[in-house]
Amino acid sequence: MYKNYYVSVIIAAAGMSNRMGSKINKQFIAIGGKPILAHTIEKFERSKYVDEIILVAKEEEIEYCRKEIVKKYKFNKVANIIRGGKERQDSVYNGILALNEKSDMVLVHDGARPFVKLENIEDGIKGVEKYGACVIGVPVTDTIKVVGEDNVIGNTPRRDLLWAAQTPQCFFKEILIKGYEKAINDGFLGTDDSSLVERIGYNVKMIMGSYENIKITTPEDLILAESLIKEGDKVYNRREFLFQSR
Repeated sequence: MYKNYYVSVIIAAAGMSNRMGSKINKQFIAIGGKPILAHTIEKFERSKYVDEIILVAKEEEIEYCRKEIVKKYKFNKVANIIRGGKERQDSVYNGILALNEKSDMVLVHDGARPFVKLENIEDGIKGVEKYGACVIGVPVTDTIKVVGEDNVIGNTPRRDLLWAAQTPQCFFKEILIKGYEKAINDGFLGTDDSSLVERIGYNVKMIMGSYENIKITTPEDLILAESLIKEGDKVYNRREFLFQSR
């Protein structure tokens, strides 16, 4: 069973946060009294199937991450904090180079997605075992239009075929490495990790995720994030009440 695999997680936290309009990296903004990045790491720290976490951060923020995130919240599975690159793709590749040599599976996750569920992580690991490569995502709920440069609608793809890709994106390590090395050699810049694996001929399975697994990008997302935190606290408190009432 998948318990026997050594599972590594690369958390990409070296983004610029331009759309947030904040003076600090959006991943250090507090929601529910704790930095977004701490919420994110905590999910993988709690997963019994995750063996190591590689955190990728901007060079000038590495020490802050070490002291104010990893040490402060006692994240024992964070094996290393690695300097990010110019693009997200460069940052994740730096994380790949830092993986434990025992690593079998790699889950790549956005630092600004703090609401990933433990079952999503487990489903991703199961998906790698079964398919070799998989992505967590959800079916789109809006009608999508393909628009040309002149803003004229070119076509309307079938909604039932469209999914919004999330993270973690999950792979056997050797498959992910092949995708990244080919992209580097070709000078190809993909929009996500899956696209690099797809272009070298591997089938990537889409696994059902959660609509709560949002990526926090704008100030409006922070409002939604606080709401999700409060709702999560209510669920936790109800469980605790029921447990103590037994």
